[in-house]
Amino acid sequence: MGFLAAASLFIFGKQPTQVQAAKKSSSSLIIYFSKTGNTARAARQIQKETGGKLLRITPKKAYPNDYDATTRVAQNQIRRNIHPAIKTKLPSIKKYRHIYIGYPTWWGQPPMIIHTLFDRYNFKGKTITPFTTSAESPMSSSMPVMRRLAKKDKAKLTKGYRYTSNSGLHNFLVSIGAVKRSKKAKSSKAQAKTKLQLLM
Repeated sequence: MGFLAAASLFIFGKQPTQVQAAKKSSSSLIIYFSKTGNTARAARQIQKETGGKLLRITPKKAYPNDYDATTRVAQNQIRRNIHPAIKTKLPSIKKYRHIYIGYPTWWGQPPMIIHTLFDRYNFKGKTITPFTTSAESPMSSSMPVMRRLAKKDKAKLTKGYRYTSNSGLHNFLVSIGAVKRSKKAKSSKAQAKTKLQLLM
């Protein structure tokens, strides 16, 4: 089982949001593939944080709705190195400097449509930040594939993030310098520090 747990079994609860108002104009593009909607929710939260533009990619031939059937199709694509065609009309990425690429983790790696994305685009000179949704697989499991793809295009790859909560995502974006820490987050951190000092 390691495949569609990411796409079908991971349901997010409501999380407290710590977000600064993002600038309307942004040099960030958030490209994502989402089978069940979890990765879409993560992508929308990144947009809320960064002000980036959203681009959802879909395969020309949709995956089956049935879990087992989708598993068989995905396994076959991975085994035979099939890069499924993208139905979405892809815009120019010339004006974007920072590209977020999101996907569910299937069998420890990105779905093969992410390979198609790199076939269609040249990310040379771009900064790529991968993010994933998975109930079981850590971000590290899909990073080797993302490193190979980014290296081939001579793109800069940041560390990636497995989406679990809005507050965790905010802290991650702060850690890579994409956003500034929100006032609410700073206040929470200061309160926690004060509480710790009182306990010592």
